[in-house]
Amino acid sequence: MALQAADRLLAGKPYPLGAQWDGLGVNFAVFSANAARIDLCLFSGNGRKELSRMPLPECTDEIWHGYLPNAALGTLYGYRAFGPYDPARGHRFNSHKLLLDPYARQLSGPVRWSDALFGYRLHSARGDLTPDRRDSAPTMPKGVVVDESFHWGNDRPPDVPWQDTVLYEAHLRGVSMLREDVLPHLRGTFAALCDQRFLDHLLDLGVTAVELLPVHAILQDRFLLERGLRNYWGYNTLSYFAPEPSYLATSQLHELKVAVRRLHAAGIEVILDVVYNHTCEGNEFGPTVSWRGLDNASYYHLVPGDERRYLNDTGCGNMLNLPHPRVLQMVLDSLRYWVECYHVDGFRFDLGSTLGRDHNGFDPDATFFGAVLQDPVLSRVKLISEPWDLGPGGYQLGNQPPGFAEWNDKFRDSVRRYWRGDAGQRGELAARLAGSADLFDRRHRRPWSSVNFITAHDGFTLADLVSYSGKHNEANGEDNRDGTDNNHSANWSPDGSVEGPTDDPAILELRARVARAMMATLLLAEGTPMLTAGDEFGRSQAGNNNAYCQDNALSWLDWKQSQTPQGQTLQEMVRRLLSLRRRLYALGAHRFAHGNHEPVPGIGDIAWFDTAGQPPSPEAWADPDIRTLALRRAERAELARRSLRGGQGGQGGPAQVTLVLLNAGDTDAVFHLPEPALDWQRLFDSSQPELPEAGLPVAGATLQAVPAHALVLLAAQAEPPPHARPATPPHSIPQEPDA
Repeated sequence: MALQAADRLLAGKPYPLGAQWDGLGVNFAVFSANAARIDLCLFSGNGRKELSRMPLPECTDEIWHGYLPNAALGTLYGYRAFGPYDPARGHRFNSHKLLLDPYARQLSGPVRWSDALFGYRLHSARGDLTPDRRDSAPTMPKGVVVDESFHWGNDRPPDVPWQDTVLYEAHLRGVSMLREDVLPHLRGTFAALCDQRFLDHLLDLGVTAVELLPVHAILQDRFLLERGLRNYWGYNTLSYFAPEPSYLATSQLHELKVAVRRLHAAGIEVILDVVYNHTCEGNEFGPTVSWRGLDNASYYHLVPGDERRYLNDTGCGNMLNLPHPRVLQMVLDSLRYWVECYHVDGFRFDLGSTLGRDHNGFDPDATFFGAVLQDPVLSRVKLISEPWDLGPGGYQLGNQPPGFAEWNDKFRDSVRRYWRGDAGQRGELAARLAGSADLFDRRHRRPWSSVNFITAHDGFTLADLVSYSGKHNEANGEDNRDGTDNNHSANWSPDGSVEGPTDDPAILELRARVARAMMATLLLAEGTPMLTAGDEFGRSQAGNNNAYCQDNALSWLDWKQSQTPQGQTLQEMVRRLLSLRRRLYALGAHRFAHGNHEPVPGIGDIAWFDTAGQPPSPEAWADPDIRTLALRRAERAELARRSLRGGQGGQGGPAQVTLVLLNAGDTDAVFHLPEPALDWQRLFDSSQPELPEAGLPVAGATLQAVPAHALVLLAAQAEPPPHARPATPPHSIPQEPDA
């Protein structure tokens, strides 16, 4: 297209990056260290016609920039980058390909798949070495110039302390697609996320934060679309600043802000699952939609000595080159943008080990971690890492830096194996229930660093964990080869032959009992509990443990299940346990306990016992056939309060003591309660979750029966010696205001 004099850009400024409207025009700025020229392309309102193409007139410190007077909000734009197409040297410039601005705040729509999206000629005998000359603009979404102003009113982050946090991992689309009480055009969008009935559900459970699977704009995989499937989970990022267009019912960005505002008003935090380890462009045979075309050699980790290839410790084809200062800047700018513009309260980092890889492998003091932790905005929000990737030395559980919590898959596997009845699991479970101090008690970290879970989006649901011995992923179209085979699950039929649904009441009762025991273990353990949406009422995925491509009723939450007797029983149990967790401060330790401190004489802050009421001997810990365990924890109220304020606890006051009795065996067990004898109250029995505290028999001072496949919670107050008692009288077990 020939350039007209009126189309020329003014110099503009190199900062901020992206397209910034100032009321008089728009400043465009984009990074490329190796491009010879970058053109700004403007499009008609429907994005179909390229109206103008103008070279960015200035390049300052490798930032190309220009200012377009009189450009309006809603302007659609993209870039074309000129430079060598030389894959052997890491360069893949192709000006025939329209490129998304990495800083685009909104996209005009989805990618429409075509061979023209590839920078090389598909099916060429030379592989990716021959550039393709077709224009990709008709198939590409465009960036949209937006006004980011919003009246937040008196919005304040809930700022829930970590030790009080309860996470609820959910898919934005999945939580509302089957909600018949939500208007059809709002289902699957941010507008439905803040529906008051959903907020009431979270509040009733006791959830404090929703952790949303990726909401950044997604590139749908071509191979999935050809199978009639979609990338449902969204770990295939197309833009780090723009929300997924299909999640906006009104196509207006304020919809997302309204959702966050309403969640905050309810006291619920919003945490985003983010994917900064790789992009949607894949390996050398993937499409060219943004970063690859702008500066492949800068944005990606390439194989040293073979820059045609990409390092792939993510298993997704590529890795962002975070040690590069401009790439790191993009990630930090993106994170800060979501905090400052959308008021989100934190992030869960997919494949966090990749983010901690500098040039010599994983390092807890890597550039990325250091940059986040010193940032005055980002260091104050909740940070959660998935502490593994597929590269060498990629499993780094417990090795993320202080300030980051971590998904604890050892907790998941230990709880699953213990309640399945596997041999030799007592010692491992004991460590996990105590906050995994063996992994996290270093560098002044706290028990909340362990994000405990038994299920997540990736894997079986809780209902399927007790209904299937193996995965059933045939619907994914990969002949059941995808997804892990290491599920630690069981179908709990007498001979193991009944997979999935059954009408056998004995099997159903046993499955429900084991599921309740696992859920109770999660909610009573030290650390930060994470629920997976729908587990609280028994959601099933028909045995599919890798439903990443199932954007349908298989993955969506069926809220009708929440109204069934079984669903209501499980929901009430979750609500009750989280209420107990709030009431019983001995259950939520603010520091790791090691049994070397006695809140009152004779009762340590943590202790383990066998059914005889004695600490297990080394031989007993090693006995593979024992499937019972008792955990006692103690804490003084005054010590807990003062420690949370940063002060020193006094010596007076009663101690609150809890005793969790676990029996993963096939027969009932009788526990001799440990000395000293206390006036125990029996607060919960997972085999009878419907019974209120008043309906549970009061435990004696010496014996307590625990049914098979069940967990029982006891609590008591322990008085200090008379000379150490406070002037005010001790209180009984605290009650909820409405109890």
